[in-house]
Amino acid sequence: MIIPKEPKLTNEQYEEIVSIVEEYGCRIQPIEGHHRTIYAVLGEERETIMVNRILGFDYVDRFDAVDSPFKLMDAHSELAHHKIKIGDHIVGESPFIIAGHCTIDPKNPNMFLESAHAVKEAGAKAIRGGVWKPRTMPYSFQGDDSSIQILMDAKAQTGLPVDTEVMDEHQLKLAVEAGVDILQIGARNALNYSLLKQVGQQTADKQIAVLLKRSMGMGPINEFIAASEYIAAGGNPDIMLCPRGTSPTMDGYRNYPDECITPLLKEKTWAPVIVDPSHSVGRAKYVPSAAMAAMAYGADGVIVESHCDPKKGIGDDPKQSITPDVLKKLIDDINQIWEIRKHYRKEMVVTA
Repeated sequence: MIIPKEPKLTNEQYEEIVSIVEEYGCRIQPIEGHHRTIYAVLGEERETIMVNRILGFDYVDRFDAVDSPFKLMDAHSELAHHKIKIGDHIVGESPFIIAGHCTIDPKNPNMFLESAHAVKEAGAKAIRGGVWKPRTMPYSFQGDDSSIQILMDAKAQTGLPVDTEVMDEHQLKLAVEAGVDILQIGARNALNYSLLKQVGQQTADKQIAVLLKRSMGMGPINEFIAASEYIAAGGNPDIMLCPRGTSPTMDGYRNYPDECITPLLKEKTWAPVIVDPSHSVGRAKYVPSAAMAAMAYGADGVIVESHCDPKKGIGDDPKQSITPDVLKKLIDDINQIWEIRKHYRKEMVVTA
């Protein structure tokens, strides 16, 4: 990983570096942060002669070799200093709450807009809305391209950033062109490496964050982080990891709740953790408890389904969505847990 002395290499300097690393079968991937661009060397970056030649340039500050298999996502990589800014919020500085409909109903756009205003009033920092939906049965409602405009109308009216899931390159292209702030990669596509590569490449340098959900069948923590590495290696470091429940299911819940992996993720990677309790437990009455548990485990935020009138929703909203009133109380509780965590960390520092 090459760190220049200035915030960014000039075009001439970049081409000079590229010509050297290509001699050794490697390639360069610029990773643009908010304050500095770093240059990941993808391939066998330990070739001594290559490293020495690069260190010989007076515009190079240092060349960091990374022992971890996660060259970019490792907790000790240069990206550990990277901050993800979404709208006016820097993720990790205070609870980041994303809320809104599971599915946008293109036949009733005002319902989504009403919910969008309500979740903002409740204290959410971003609005979620499913434009396209993965469905087990091919006859179920799959979403509608036209709903992207409803989502963007919500952004324009509330001033909040918006989140939606994409499942293929067509949807990715439409979402990026529309100006979606957070692209969600769902559990079914968490191991779709071709899509993850495209997401990284097509969102590089565009100030678009990616919320990567954990696959239902994804076992080892390293496999989850490795999936995020594909996005970062494509050029976009604005990645948040999202535990959302796994298999096998637990009686009474939709999936097996997995918010407890949050500390394990934070030991291995710098990426913020945003937990999805709605899909984890699958019932609105359990969502607040699961969300608070996630925050107690150290999550940086949660993404929850919230609807102003859940019984009139489509998709998962009737059974999973909490009302904005419940959301407001939950956000108040989350903020209290955040303050308790801050106090606990201070106590730990004093004790150490």
